[in-house]
Amino acid sequence: MIHYFIVQNRSGKTRLAKWYQPYTEEEKTKLTSEIYRLLNAREAKFTNFLEFRTYKIVYRRYVGLYFVMCVDTTDNELAVLEAIHLFVEILDNYVRWGNFSLGTLFDQ
Repeated sequence: MIHYFIVQNRSGKTRLAKWYQPYTEEEKTKLTSEIYRLLNAREAKFTNFLEFRTYKIVYRRYVGLYFVMCVDTTDNELAVLEAIHLFVEILDNYVRWGNFSLGTLFDQ
């Protein structure tokens, strides 16, 4: 089950967030900053999965943006990575119709 989906840039600013569980604004802010610190400190040689509290974080970095999903520990990581990739492909096709890139879409 997906708990939340977050897109953050390299400086940690949240560009898109969808919450599938109820969280207070304070909890959301704390979660996004904690996740950014964890991901930013990781080296590229590590996997795109990590245990976070009682959940699993699956993420992928595209064009300087982190696409992050928080799921249950029993969920398939590869299926979640594929869902992230599909979302990025859809966004990429969407922005191709305009005159801007995926990075500039979230820099506004």
